[in-house]
Amino acid sequence: MDESSAVPARQSATSGASMTASGLAGLAFSKGHGTGNDFVLIADPGDAHEITPEQVAQLCDRHVGIGGDGLIRAVPSRFLPEGRDLLEQDPEAEWFMDYRNGDGSLSEMCGNGVRVFVHFLIAEKLVDLGPGETLTIGTRGGIKKVVRTANGYAVDMGPWEFIFPQEATTKAMDALVSAEGLEVARPGLSVSMGNPHTVVALAELKELSATQLFRAPVVDPKPANGTNVEFVVPAEPLVEDGVGTITMRVHERGVGETQSCGTGACAAAVAIRHWAGNTAPDDWHVKVPGGVVDVKFFPGAGGREHVELSGPAVIVATGTLS
Repeated sequence: MDESSAVPARQSATSGASMTASGLAGLAFSKGHGTGNDFVLIADPGDAHEITPEQVAQLCDRHVGIGGDGLIRAVPSRFLPEGRDLLEQDPEAEWFMDYRNGDGSLSEMCGNGVRVFVHFLIAEKLVDLGPGETLTIGTRGGIKKVVRTANGYAVDMGPWEFIFPQEATTKAMDALVSAEGLEVARPGLSVSMGNPHTVVALAELKELSATQLFRAPVVDPKPANGTNVEFVVPAEPLVEDGVGTITMRVHERGVGETQSCGTGACAAAVAIRHWAGNTAPDDWHVKVPGGVVDVKFFPGAGGREHVELSGPAVIVATGTLS
């Protein structure tokens, strides 16, 4: 059975975490991941549960909670102001991915989380989506179209853009990034995938391994809402059989280092492709600690280039909060 379509049988489980509000007791949850980027997932079809930032942080705590890089609440778009705005653009965006980082802060969206979110909707029988079919969902990063593939899900992540376009065009970099393990600050390029990223190229895998990401890298200038930081090593050769390959580690805003970051993989491919020049390919393999995701560039609506992210999604457990 292929990993992306495998949904384990329901297990009886309870969380030992102490919640700050008793209103979460008895609430069903699932735990899922996409290439190691893991999430607590809660279905809320009636918009009955307002989960506080403190509760999110407890649920995502790996010592006293369930553990996760973030929490995803599946809620109909009609219940949220931003969801209703998206429904006016596309009435098919029935479900909204209400995503929060592991520290409880709101986030625009998460590329790996989108795949896990759709897989969760299918597992909970909230939607019916066969191979090759497309589901439209709402996120704070806009409407996303998700196709179920033979090996997982492919997501149209929408258009990319440079956060500081003038600097990127004239200098091919727009920031300096310092991190523990790197002797000097390195140039970076700031890319928006609906959420902010700063991409730094390193020379070799040994240097990538030596970079310490326990603390957030220092980015100057830092985008207004903070930034995720990707450290990337291009393969040698960079391109084989028309496909580029890069290896990446990431420090996610509000989370710390994660095993994978979908929007970060897209941003890393954008930056390396930009630096590589006009002959760079449109198809990329991005190796992350949790596996491999694929990134593809293609023409989108209005003449803007879009990015597609594809990879697996897995539900590993279900249970009930004690």
